[in-house]
Amino acid sequence: MSLYEEYHKLGLDILQPSQRDLEHGLELHKNSFVFDAYGFMPLGNGYNARLDELAAAGAGRDESRYCDEEFRMNSSFEDPSVVADLKAAWEFAGVDCIFQNSGVEGNDIENMLQRLGCYTYITDRLTDIYERAVFPGQLTDIWKRGKKSLYMTTNGVPLPGKLVSPEESLIYISVFFKLGVRMMHLTYNRRNLIGDGCCEAANGGLSNFGKMVIAEMNRVGVIPDVAHSGLQTSYDAAKCSSKPVVASHAVAGGLSTHCRAKSDEVIQAIKETGGFVGICAHSPFLQHEMNIKTFIDHIDYIARKFGVDHVAIGTDHGYSLRSEVPAKEPARRNRRGWENYWSQPAGISPEIRPLYNSIAWTNWPLFTVGLVQRGYTDDEIRKIIGGNVLRVCQETLA
Repeated sequence: MSLYEEYHKLGLDILQPSQRDLEHGLELHKNSFVFDAYGFMPLGNGYNARLDELAAAGAGRDESRYCDEEFRMNSSFEDPSVVADLKAAWEFAGVDCIFQNSGVEGNDIENMLQRLGCYTYITDRLTDIYERAVFPGQLTDIWKRGKKSLYMTTNGVPLPGKLVSPEESLIYISVFFKLGVRMMHLTYNRRNLIGDGCCEAANGGLSNFGKMVIAEMNRVGVIPDVAHSGLQTSYDAAKCSSKPVVASHAVAGGLSTHCRAKSDEVIQAIKETGGFVGICAHSPFLQHEMNIKTFIDHIDYIARKFGVDHVAIGTDHGYSLRSEVPAKEPARRNRRGWENYWSQPAGISPEIRPLYNSIAWTNWPLFTVGLVQRGYTDDEIRKIIGGNVLRVCQETLA
């Protein structure tokens, strides 16, 4: 039994759908355009000898990180068996497009380009699986041709290291748009020049420069993403934007007190822009039972209270393809990087792992089944599992 088959059984045991709901949900999922509002394509795994060489040479964090990511995103797919596993994972998940995290966390342009280059290259290289997508109209056309697509997002707004003037600092929003990026995080956990991140106690909101950033994103056609932003920053961004604002991978504050949860006030402000909140499939964020049922609860909460047009699924998940060779972890530093500040320790404890696996990325078909169980119509479900994300992409570039 494959890992994703194990995860599927685990999810089914928790949901316990009727045979009718199961069959209908799986068929609906199969025939719908499924768009993950924020996630990761299945990544290769295995031993990366280059990491040992870098560690022996005293390589820094960023060099080791790039080596690790390049291997998992590209080099590992030189093995035909890994490519076959990649295809199988995509098909089992029934996902057609991912808003792909393709820019390193923070505002550093050079680091962003490294990850963006990896994901651009893999879609150009594995052409029997992928077609590159840079405009919304291409997404459903690619789906109809039976291919998968990645739509690029970055975990920050690219800002130059040398700040000459606010206007000049905005130039790289347009540059990265031309490179295919269609959504950007305003902040990533910490405070930056744009506003406060979700882990800052001050909750200071959007800066004057941040308002300029939003205006430029609206002009160029980039979606402002407040998933990692503080509540006041999220609210301010929605209030000053002329186009949809999203929280691509967050949870409902009415059900969770996690720092990544969005309050009802923020969700209402996002709704008023025409945007959505994508529910994140990380167990600790969900709280309570922390499994696939609670995950559906968060979708249900926003859909019932704010409307089915304003909720999506942004798993923030990927799937590590199996390898007979153990994975090699990149060289670690004792201290966390600046941008990866969290309000609680990272990692998944053994007791949480089964709950986490019940909402694995490959369990996407069961997300649809869970919505069928809750009584949503087919049209409503199509919006939640992809239609709302596609609509926001279209409206942003209208």
